Amino acid sequence: MDAERVKTAVVTGAGSGIGRAVTVELLRAGWSVALAGRRAGALEETAALVPEGASLVVVTDVARPEDVDALFDATVERFGRVDLLFNNAGTFGPGGVPVEELPYDAWRHVVDTNLNGAFLCAQAAYRRMKEQVPQGGRIINNGSISAHAPRPHSVAYTATKHALTGLTKSLSLDGRPYSIAVGQIDIGNAATDMTRRMETGALQANGVVAPEPVMDVADVARTVRHMAELPLAANVQFATVLATSMPYVGRG
Repeated sequence: MDAERVKTAVVTGAGSGIGRAVTVELLRAGWSVALAGRRAGALEETAALVPEGASLVVVTDVARPEDVDALFDATVERFGRVDLLFNNAGTFGPGGVPVEELPYDAWRHVVDTNLNGAFLCAQAAYRRMKEQVPQGGRIINNGSISAHAPRPHSVAYTATKHALTGLTKSLSLDGRPYSIAVGQIDIGNAATDMTRRMETGALQANGVVAPEPVMDVADVARTVRHMAELPLAANVQFATVLATSMPYVGRG
């Protein structure tokens, strides 16, 4: 991180899981962080984990353009600029529902959160990064190893994570003239509330339900921080971080 000034990050989905871990990691490293999410109490709990940190809580539904604009306006008003967006907010949707039974409203909710929300936040960050002085910044999208290999009954989540990879590539290309670096981290089985069921048993492609190993979410947070603190002349385009023994590479 630049010695001359403190850098500012916006973290969506900061009230729990990976978003909380990344927020804590950045605050402890001296970043200023705007915490975004739908639950004020959860965001306040995250901020309280680093009481000496420079944090700003902004209740935000990333699927609402007006909420996203208010988030970035508040961040710039408080901290002066945006150096990093960690586009993390997401939902898996209803678990274990076959594609032919998935309600359209459930599909739309996943798409609105995982894809439309990521686009809206990236667009808002891009506008600020392009106009601020010094120009530029970094966007890190939270993908998933589902962007490469789906789980059973995960059509909405998997489709949005594949789309997020396209969003990452397109943003990365369009950001080049303005020193906006865009990358993606694909995460597998970090220990959070969202993945707790995997430790007791997750449905495999062959129909068997089997427990899966998980990794410490702090390892993900350190990886995001490494990506974030590179100079803008360097970029981790795609990173895959996963529990070493999870059934992903090969046949399990």
